[in-house]
Amino acid sequence: MDRRKFLKTGLLGGVPFLTNGCDSIDTINVSKPIVIATWHTSDDANEAAWDVLESGGYALDAVEAGVKVEEADPNNMTVGYGGRPDREGNVTLDACIMDEKGDCGAVVFLKDIMHPISVARKVMEETPHIMLAGEGAKQFALEQGFETQNLLTPKAEQAWQKWLKTSEYKPVVNIENHDTIGMLALDKEGRLSGACTTSGAAWKMHGRVGDSPIIGAGLFIDPEVGAACATGLGEEVVKTAGSALIVELMRQGSTPEEACKEAAQRIVDRNKRENRSLKNTQVGYIALNKNGAYGAYGIQKGFNCRVYNTEVGNQRIDAKHLI
Repeated sequence: MDRRKFLKTGLLGGVPFLTNGCDSIDTINVSKPIVIATWHTSDDANEAAWDVLESGGYALDAVEAGVKVEEADPNNMTVGYGGRPDREGNVTLDACIMDEKGDCGAVVFLKDIMHPISVARKVMEETPHIMLAGEGAKQFALEQGFETQNLLTPKAEQAWQKWLKTSEYKPVVNIENHDTIGMLALDKEGRLSGACTTSGAAWKMHGRVGDSPIIGAGLFIDPEVGAACATGLGEEVVKTAGSALIVELMRQGSTPEEACKEAAQRIVDRNKRENRSLKNTQVGYIALNKNGAYGAYGIQKGFNCRVYNTEVGNQRIDAKHLI
Protein backbone atom coordinates (compact mmCIF):
# COMPACT_ATOMS: atom_id res chain seq x y z
CA MET A 1 0.00 0.00 0.00
CA ASP A 2 1.47 3.36 -1.01
CA ARG A 3 1.76 6.36 1.30
CA ARG A 4 -1.37 8.17 0.13
CA LYS A 5 -3.57 5.08 0.38
CA PHE A 6 -2.15 4.39 3.83
CA LEU A 7 -3.01 7.86 5.06
CA LYS A 8 -6.46 7.91 3.53
CA THR A 9 -7.53 4.55 4.99
CA GLY A 10 -7.01 5.78 8.53
CA LEU A 11 -4.44 3.20 9.61
CA LEU A 12 -2.65 5.68 11.82
CA GLY A 13 -3.71 4.02 15.06
CA GLY A 14 -5.36 6.27 17.59
CA VAL A 15 -5.61 9.33 15.33
CA PRO A 16 -9.13 10.80 15.33
CA PHE A 17 -10.63 11.32 11.88
CA LEU A 18 -12.60 14.56 11.89
CA THR A 19 -15.81 13.69 10.09
CA ASN A 20 -18.31 15.41 12.37
CA GLY A 21 -17.37 19.05 12.11
CA CYS A 22 -14.59 21.06 13.70
CA ASP A 23 -15.17 20.36 17.39
CA SER A 24 -11.69 19.06 18.13
CA ILE A 25 -9.39 20.43 15.48
CA ASP A 26 -7.94 23.16 17.67
CA THR A 27 -6.83 20.70 20.33
CA ILE A 28 -5.61 17.78 18.24
CA ASN A 29 -1.91 17.02 18.63
CA VAL A 30 -0.69 18.28 15.28
CA SER A 31 2.74 18.19 13.73
CA LYS A 32 4.58 19.98 10.95
CA PRO A 33 4.28 20.09 8.02
CA ILE A 34 0.62 20.81 7.37
CA VAL A 35 -1.50 22.34 4.63
CA ILE A 36 -5.13 23.49 4.81
CA ALA A 37 -7.25 24.73 1.90
CA THR A 38 -10.79 25.96 1.39
CA TRP A 39 -13.42 23.56 0.01
CA HIS A 40 -13.31 19.77 -0.25
CA THR A 41 -12.65 20.11 -3.98
CA SER A 42 -9.04 21.05 -3.12
CA ASP A 43 -8.11 17.36 -2.84
CA ASP A 44 -5.62 17.41 -5.72
CA ALA A 45 -4.36 20.85 -4.74
CA ASN A 46 -3.53 19.58 -1.26
CA GLU A 47 -1.76 16.58 -2.75
CA ALA A 48 0.45 18.87 -4.83
CA ALA A 49 1.25 21.06 -1.84
CA TRP A 50 1.92 18.04 0.36
CA ASP A 51 4.41 16.63 -2.14
CA VAL A 52 6.47 19.80 -1.62
CA LEU A 53 6.10 19.87 2.15
CA GLU A 54 6.74 16.18 2.79
CA SER A 55 10.07 16.35 1.00
CA GLY A 56 11.18 19.22 3.24
CA GLY A 57 10.22 21.94 0.79
CA TYR A 58 9.33 25.57 1.35
CA ALA A 59 5.78 26.48 2.38
CA LEU A 60 5.65 29.25 -0.23
CA ASP A 61 6.49 26.78 -2.99
CA ALA A 62 3.85 24.44 -1.58
CA VAL A 63 0.96 26.90 -1.64
CA GLU A 64 1.88 28.11 -5.11
CA ALA A 65 2.05 24.56 -6.45
CA GLY A 66 -1.18 23.67 -4.72
CA VAL A 67 -3.42 26.46 -5.98
CA LYS A 68 -1.95 26.22 -9.48
CA VAL A 69 -3.69 22.85 -9.74
CA GLU A 70 -7.05 24.57 -9.43
CA GLU A 71 -6.05 27.48 -11.65
CA ALA A 72 -5.38 25.01 -14.47
CA ASP A 73 -8.53 22.91 -13.95
CA PRO A 74 -11.27 23.86 -16.45
CA ASN A 75 -13.83 22.06 -14.30
CA ASN A 76 -13.28 24.48 -11.43
CA MET A 77 -15.40 27.36 -12.66
CA THR A 78 -14.42 29.73 -9.84
CA VAL A 79 -10.66 29.79 -10.39
CA GLY A 80 -8.38 30.44 -13.34
CA TYR A 81 -8.85 28.65 -16.65
CA GLY A 82 -12.53 27.87 -17.10
CA GLY A 83 -13.65 30.45 -14.56
CA ARG A 84 -17.05 32.02 -15.09
CA PRO A 85 -16.75 35.41 -16.80
CA ASP A 86 -18.06 38.82 -15.91
CA ARG A 87 -21.35 40.05 -17.38
CA GLU A 88 -19.52 41.14 -20.55
CA GLY A 89 -17.97 37.72 -21.12
CA ASN A 90 -14.46 38.48 -19.85
CA VAL A 91 -12.58 36.11 -17.54
CA THR A 92 -10.58 38.28 -15.14
CA LEU A 93 -8.44 36.83 -12.38
CA ASP A 94 -7.29 38.00 -8.94
CA ALA A 95 -4.66 36.45 -6.66
CA CYS A 96 -2.28 37.16 -3.81
CA ILE A 97 0.52 35.34 -2.04
CA MET A 98 2.30 35.96 1.27
CA ASP A 99 5.40 34.44 2.87
CA GLU A 100 6.76 33.82 6.36
CA LYS A 101 8.40 37.26 6.48
CA GLY A 102 5.15 39.05 5.79
CA ASP A 103 6.21 39.94 2.25
CA CYS A 104 3.40 39.75 -0.28
CA GLY A 105 2.37 40.25 -3.88
CA ALA A 106 -0.94 40.48 -5.71
CA VAL A 107 -2.52 40.90 -9.12
CA VAL A 108 -6.04 42.10 -9.86
CA PHE A 109 -8.17 42.18 -13.01
CA LEU A 110 -5.60 40.07 -14.87
CA LYS A 111 -6.64 38.71 -18.27
CA ASP A 112 -5.32 35.90 -20.47
CA ILE A 113 -2.80 34.46 -17.99
CA MET A 114 -3.60 31.03 -16.54
CA HIS A 115 -1.59 31.29 -13.32
CA PRO A 116 -2.16 34.62 -11.58
CA ILE A 117 -0.70 33.22 -8.35
CA SER A 118 2.69 32.85 -10.01
CA VAL A 119 2.47 36.38 -11.38
CA ALA A 120 1.63 37.59 -7.86
CA ARG A 121 4.74 35.87 -6.55
CA LYS A 122 6.81 37.59 -9.22
CA VAL A 123 5.33 40.93 -8.15
CA MET A 124 6.46 40.16 -4.59
CA GLU A 125 9.94 39.01 -5.55
CA GLU A 126 10.82 41.11 -8.59
CA THR A 127 9.22 44.52 -8.03
CA PRO A 128 9.15 47.21 -5.32
CA HIS A 129 5.35 46.97 -5.29
CA ILE A 130 2.70 44.75 -3.74
CA MET A 131 -0.11 44.92 -6.30
CA LEU A 132 -0.36 45.28 -10.08
CA ALA A 133 -3.66 45.62 -11.91
CA GLY A 134 -5.22 45.12 -15.32
CA GLU A 135 -3.09 45.82 -18.37
CA GLY A 136 -0.12 46.67 -16.18
CA ALA A 137 -0.28 43.28 -14.52
CA LYS A 138 -0.57 41.56 -17.90
CA GLN A 139 2.36 43.55 -19.31
CA PHE A 140 4.48 42.57 -16.32
CA ALA A 141 3.49 38.91 -16.70
CA LEU A 142 4.53 38.91 -20.35
CA GLU A 143 7.85 40.53 -19.45
CA GLN A 144 8.38 37.73 -16.93
CA GLY A 145 7.87 35.07 -19.59
CA PHE A 146 4.25 34.08 -18.99
CA GLU A 147 2.26 33.13 -22.08
CA THR A 148 -1.22 34.31 -22.99
CA GLN A 149 -4.16 31.94 -23.30
CA ASN A 150 -7.87 32.25 -23.86
CA LEU A 151 -9.33 31.46 -20.43
CA LEU A 152 -12.98 31.33 -21.51
CA THR A 153 -13.78 27.66 -22.05
CA PRO A 154 -16.78 26.48 -24.08
CA LYS A 155 -18.45 25.32 -20.86
CA ALA A 156 -18.06 28.72 -19.19
CA GLU A 157 -19.17 30.54 -22.34
CA GLN A 158 -22.32 28.42 -22.51
CA ALA A 159 -23.07 29.23 -18.87
CA TRP A 160 -22.61 32.93 -19.62
CA GLN A 161 -24.89 32.79 -22.66
CA LYS A 162 -27.54 31.10 -20.53
CA TRP A 163 -27.17 33.77 -17.82
CA LEU A 164 -27.63 36.54 -20.38
CA LYS A 165 -31.24 35.45 -20.90
CA THR A 166 -32.14 36.80 -17.45
CA SER A 167 -29.02 38.83 -16.55
CA GLU A 168 -29.86 38.42 -12.88
CA TYR A 169 -26.94 38.91 -10.52
CA LYS A 170 -27.48 37.03 -7.28
CA PRO A 171 -24.84 35.06 -5.36
CA VAL A 172 -26.04 31.60 -4.38
CA VAL A 173 -24.81 29.99 -1.18
CA ASN A 174 -22.39 27.10 -1.72
CA ILE A 175 -23.05 26.84 -5.46
CA GLU A 176 -19.50 28.01 -6.13
CA ASN A 177 -20.31 30.99 -8.30
CA HIS A 178 -18.41 33.33 -5.99
CA ASP A 179 -15.80 31.15 -4.35
CA THR A 180 -12.05 30.83 -4.42
CA ILE A 181 -9.27 28.56 -3.29
CA GLY A 182 -7.31 29.81 -0.32
CA MET A 183 -4.43 27.72 1.00
CA LEU A 184 -2.21 27.99 4.09
CA ALA A 185 0.89 25.91 4.80
CA LEU A 186 3.40 25.39 7.59
CA ASP A 187 6.57 23.60 6.55
CA LYS A 188 9.04 21.48 8.52
CA GLU A 189 11.13 24.57 9.28
CA GLY A 190 8.12 26.33 10.79
CA ARG A 191 7.68 28.78 7.91
CA LEU A 192 4.11 29.94 7.22
CA SER A 193 2.88 30.91 3.77
CA GLY A 194 -0.46 31.43 2.08
CA ALA A 195 -2.03 31.87 -1.34
CA CYS A 196 -5.44 32.93 -2.58
CA THR A 197 -6.67 32.86 -6.18
CA THR A 198 -10.01 33.29 -7.93
CA SER A 199 -11.89 34.27 -11.06
CA GLY A 200 -14.20 36.25 -8.82
CA ALA A 201 -17.95 36.44 -8.67
CA ALA A 202 -19.69 35.04 -11.73
CA TRP A 203 -21.43 37.71 -13.81
CA LYS A 204 -19.74 40.49 -11.86
CA MET A 205 -19.56 44.03 -13.21
CA HIS A 206 -16.60 44.54 -15.51
CA GLY A 207 -13.70 45.60 -13.32
CA ARG A 208 -15.03 44.20 -10.04
CA VAL A 209 -12.43 42.97 -7.56
CA GLY A 210 -13.31 41.07 -4.40
CA ASP A 211 -11.35 40.18 -1.30
CA SER A 212 -9.09 37.47 -2.70
CA PRO A 213 -6.13 39.63 -3.80
CA ILE A 214 -6.40 42.05 -0.89
CA ILE A 215 -3.88 41.48 1.88
CA GLY A 216 -5.71 41.61 5.21
CA ALA A 217 -9.04 40.64 3.68
CA GLY A 218 -8.64 37.51 1.57
CA LEU A 219 -5.30 36.51 3.13
CA PHE A 220 -3.08 37.54 6.02
CA ILE A 221 -0.02 36.10 7.73
CA ASP A 222 1.89 37.12 10.81
CA PRO A 223 4.82 34.73 11.31
CA GLU A 224 4.71 35.25 15.08
CA VAL A 225 1.04 34.28 15.27
CA GLY A 226 -0.45 32.46 12.32
CA ALA A 227 -2.35 32.79 9.06
CA ALA A 228 -5.90 33.04 7.78
CA CYS A 229 -7.75 33.24 4.48
CA ALA A 230 -11.30 33.63 3.26
CA THR A 231 -13.72 32.36 0.65
CA GLY A 232 -17.23 33.36 -0.31
CA LEU A 233 -18.76 36.76 -1.00
CA GLY A 234 -15.73 39.02 -1.04
CA GLU A 235 -17.51 42.29 -0.39
CA GLU A 236 -18.46 41.09 3.10
CA VAL A 237 -14.89 39.99 3.85
CA VAL A 238 -13.41 43.32 2.76
CA LYS A 239 -15.81 45.31 4.95
CA THR A 240 -14.57 43.50 8.05
CA ALA A 241 -10.89 42.94 7.10
CA GLY A 242 -11.61 39.31 7.85
CA SER A 243 -8.24 37.57 7.61
CA ALA A 244 -6.33 40.26 9.47
CA LEU A 245 -9.01 40.19 12.15
CA ILE A 246 -8.61 36.44 12.61
CA VAL A 247 -4.84 36.67 12.99
CA GLU A 248 -5.20 39.47 15.52
CA LEU A 249 -7.73 37.44 17.50
CA MET A 250 -5.27 34.53 17.57
CA ARG A 251 -2.61 36.95 18.83
CA GLN A 252 -4.94 37.79 21.70
CA GLY A 253 -5.31 34.12 22.62
CA SER A 254 -8.17 32.75 20.51
CA THR A 255 -7.82 29.35 18.95
CA PRO A 256 -7.98 29.25 15.13
CA GLU A 257 -11.57 28.03 15.21
CA GLU A 258 -12.65 30.63 17.77
CA ALA A 259 -11.06 33.37 15.69
CA CYS A 260 -12.77 32.19 12.50
CA LYS A 261 -16.10 32.07 14.30
CA GLU A 262 -15.74 35.62 15.62
CA ALA A 263 -14.83 36.94 12.18
CA ALA A 264 -17.94 35.30 10.73
CA GLN A 265 -19.99 36.70 13.61
CA ARG A 266 -18.80 40.23 12.83
CA ILE A 267 -20.33 39.93 9.36
CA VAL A 268 -23.59 38.62 10.77
CA ASP A 269 -23.76 41.36 13.40
CA ARG A 270 -22.99 44.14 10.93
CA ASN A 271 -25.73 43.02 8.56
CA LYS A 272 -28.17 42.55 11.42
CA ARG A 273 -27.66 46.15 12.51
CA GLU A 274 -28.49 47.28 8.98
CA ASN A 275 -31.48 44.92 8.72
CA ARG A 276 -29.90 43.16 5.75
CA SER A 277 -30.65 39.54 5.00
CA LEU A 278 -27.80 37.03 4.74
CA LYS A 279 -30.01 34.42 3.10
CA ASN A 280 -27.86 34.33 -0.04
CA THR A 281 -24.52 35.14 1.59
CA GLN A 282 -21.79 32.69 2.44
CA VAL A 283 -18.35 33.46 3.85
CA GLY A 284 -16.00 30.81 5.14
CA TYR A 285 -12.69 31.22 6.93
CA ILE A 286 -9.76 28.91 7.61
CA ALA A 287 -6.89 29.62 9.99
CA LEU A 288 -3.58 28.03 10.94
CA ASN A 289 -1.44 29.10 13.86
CA LYS A 290 2.35 28.93 14.06
CA ASN A 291 2.19 25.72 16.09
CA GLY A 292 0.15 23.86 13.47
CA ALA A 293 -3.30 24.06 15.08
CA TYR A 294 -6.03 24.83 12.55
CA GLY A 295 -9.67 25.80 12.44
CA ALA A 296 -12.55 26.81 10.19
CA TYR A 297 -15.97 28.43 10.41
CA GLY A 298 -18.68 29.61 8.07
CA ILE A 299 -21.72 31.83 8.09
CA GLN A 300 -23.98 29.27 6.45
CA LYS A 301 -24.08 25.49 6.56
CA GLY A 302 -22.11 23.87 3.77
CA PHE A 303 -18.66 25.41 4.06
CA ASN A 304 -15.87 22.86 4.24
CA CYS A 305 -12.12 22.65 3.93
CA ARG A 306 -9.41 20.06 3.46
CA VAL A 307 -6.40 19.44 5.73
CA TYR A 308 -3.32 17.34 4.99
CA ASN A 309 -0.74 16.26 7.55
CA THR A 310 0.61 12.97 8.86
CA GLU A 311 -2.07 12.74 11.56
CA VAL A 312 -5.18 12.98 9.39
CA GLY A 313 -4.03 12.38 5.84
CA ASN A 314 -5.85 14.43 3.22
CA GLN A 315 -8.98 14.95 5.31
CA ARG A 316 -12.20 16.79 4.52
CA ILE A 317 -13.63 18.86 7.37
CA ASP A 318 -17.18 20.20 7.45
CA ALA A 319 -17.01 23.49 9.29
CA LYS A 320 -19.44 24.61 11.95
CA HIS A 321 -21.60 27.59 11.05
CA LEU A 322 -23.62 30.45 12.52
CA ILE A 323 -26.81 30.23 10.47
